[in-house]
Amino acid sequence: MTTSAIRSASLARRERQKAETRQSILDAARELFVSEGVEATTMRAIAARIGYTPTAIYHHFRDKDALIQELCLADFSALGQAMHKIGRIEDPVDRVRRMAYAYTDFALDNTSQYRFMFMTPPTQSLAVAHEELHKRPEEDAYLFLLDTVTEGINLGVYRPELSDPVELAQIFWGGLHGIISLWLTHCGNPHIILRDPRETIRTQCDLIIRGALRNPTH
Repeated sequence: MTTSAIRSASLARRERQKAETRQSILDAARELFVSEGVEATTMRAIAARIGYTPTAIYHHFRDKDALIQELCLADFSALGQAMHKIGRIEDPVDRVRRMAYAYTDFALDNTSQYRFMFMTPPTQSLAVAHEELHKRPEEDAYLFLLDTVTEGINLGVYRPELSDPVELAQIFWGGLHGIISLWLTHCGNPHIILRDPRETIRTQCDLIIRGALRNPTH
């Protein structure tokens, strides 16, 4: 192997190790933010979680706000990409239903991310991340939902009194979040029998969508 090839391989290895360490920091921070709260979690605690010194963590993130913003962008972008993977479904009602299924799959397959994104109190850093995400419409799950609901309203598929797309989007989203958060917080409670959340959400979608449609046979 030539000297140049050895240097290239060494550089690639260092970059890979750097990316892996950075991801470990983000994963540890997410877990602590969910379990201890964002405000109560320190950079020292995050470093201790992965066996790092606090000083070493600052080589990757200048401060906790920078870490929070990157974590928010990564998680919300992952959700947006999962939603957009369903593709451009022509019928906006069918698109809402498929979005609901994709959202549910993401939440249940990535519970730490979901708890951090939607079940921890918002911070200023989170608001900054949302502003940045808004500049990337292809990764904004909420904008995708809002645009889809707006399209349905403009096509007249929903009942005439449901003319506010923000309100209708929140009704759809709130229903999903309710089932998912109930499952995440109470699935181990022996006194509450919870059905499979994916099946419950399929039934819920049918009920909400049928109730919202101008023509329920749609």
